[in-house]
Amino acid sequence: MGERLASALVAEGNQVDLVDNLSRGRRDHVLESLIAARNVCFLNIDLLAPDALDRLGDDYDYVVHLAAILGVQNVLDRPYQTLRDNALMQDAAIRFARRQKGLQRFLFTSTSEVYAGSLLHLKMPIPTPEDIALALPELSEPRSAYMLSKVYGEAMLMHSEVPFTIVRPHNVYGPRMGMSHVVPQLLEKAHNAPPNTAIEVFSVEHRRSFCYVDDAVEMLKRVMVSPKARNQVLNLGREGPEVSIGCVAQVVIDTVGRPLKIQAKEPTPGSPTRRAPKMTKMTEATGYTAKISLEEGIHRTYDWYRAHVFA
Repeated sequence: MGERLASALVAEGNQVDLVDNLSRGRRDHVLESLIAARNVCFLNIDLLAPDALDRLGDDYDYVVHLAAILGVQNVLDRPYQTLRDNALMQDAAIRFARRQKGLQRFLFTSTSEVYAGSLLHLKMPIPTPEDIALALPELSEPRSAYMLSKVYGEAMLMHSEVPFTIVRPHNVYGPRMGMSHVVPQLLEKAHNAPPNTAIEVFSVEHRRSFCYVDDAVEMLKRVMVSPKARNQVLNLGREGPEVSIGCVAQVVIDTVGRPLKIQAKEPTPGSPTRRAPKMTKMTEATGYTAKISLEEGIHRTYDWYRAHVFA
């Protein structure tokens, strides 16, 4: 999502400096093509270093902070590091933002996981508005670490005295998202499965509202400059339709075009039963609603993974 947002901003003639240590990515041909643009500078910097952003200037108009330890397995394997490093990276980004002379906005990507405790303990409406009270899940559960790090990051930003917009992404998917997400995982299973067999699908009854990455990037681009989004928390995603994981698996099977069945497996531990965002505030702030259907989005995603990963 970060690379696509950067590409969109560069295409509009903006100067964009990219900061990444490539700990979870690599300089593939897509990133190299972006870096080659005359108005792009790539800086290999570790945000956890004490002097991480000291050599950068003080004349930036926007700071977009997308960096975090994320992904269910990463969080389960390293809950303490998730809590510590996500908070430290947020601190580094805020300290950098506070010394900018004319900062217009700090854009921070939080997570829809902040609603996990509310779903468990409160009568949470779905689609879920941003002003719902946030309840805490069990703190000893490793999966809670990511959600807690993002709640803390939101609070840090709210008290930082810099102009901000916080977005909470909901099930954004598309090309170049790795393999630690349900859509590419299901696509890989269906792509590799022999005809007339079954693919394993976990949490088949759990329900989500999915948002294709191009729609998410358009919202991010607009929300950065929206006066109505200043110092606001906004959901990022698609309000509907809310579909079951089993339904997503069937769309994947239809997209791959192979006679396959679904073998329902147990729910993934810690996975919320439902998740869908109320998008009224985002639409009012940006004038934009998601346009790409689940079927079209999964088709585009499969085309990319088939050409660049599965091949």
